[in-house]
Amino acid sequence: MESGMPLSGRQRALIRESWQRVSGSPVQHGLVLFSRLFDLDPDLLPLFQYNCKQFASPQECLSTPEFLDHIRKVMLVIDAAVSHLENLSCLEEYLCNLGKKHQAVGVKVESFSTVGESLLYMLEKCLGAAFSPDVREAWSKLYSAVVKAMQRGWETLPEGD
Repeated sequence: MESGMPLSGRQRALIRESWQRVSGSPVQHGLVLFSRLFDLDPDLLPLFQYNCKQFASPQECLSTPEFLDHIRKVMLVIDAAVSHLENLSCLEEYLCNLGKKHQAVGVKVESFSTVGESLLYMLEKCLGAAFSPDVREAWSKLYSAVVKAMQRGWETLPEGD
């Protein structure tokens, strides 16, 4: 799994250093990410339903135990990518299957660019002045590689189709 341009050693170090500051409070930072996501694209809110319940507002969704569990899972995926920066290809099958799951619930590939913007926003809010242009570029490359792997889940149809 390559993003076209592999991450340099310096970029991997920047990602690890910045993630270390975020990963201690995954739910808190995940709430920032998803709050921003719903601000940027409120049409994504209906994709999140638990027990067939439609949420009236992002705040209502963001406070449910099920959504907080989703946030934990998203942050674990990011953590896995950071943990495997030297060998992202080992996550290929997992990310491809994750892409299939997202497609099955109605997520559009285009929405991942908004998620990427939200991820960068969250990192910027968390890191403050430490969120340099180099850190932004490193995270953008990593996110691009993860999304490309997930997109393969859209491209591979289930057998029998």
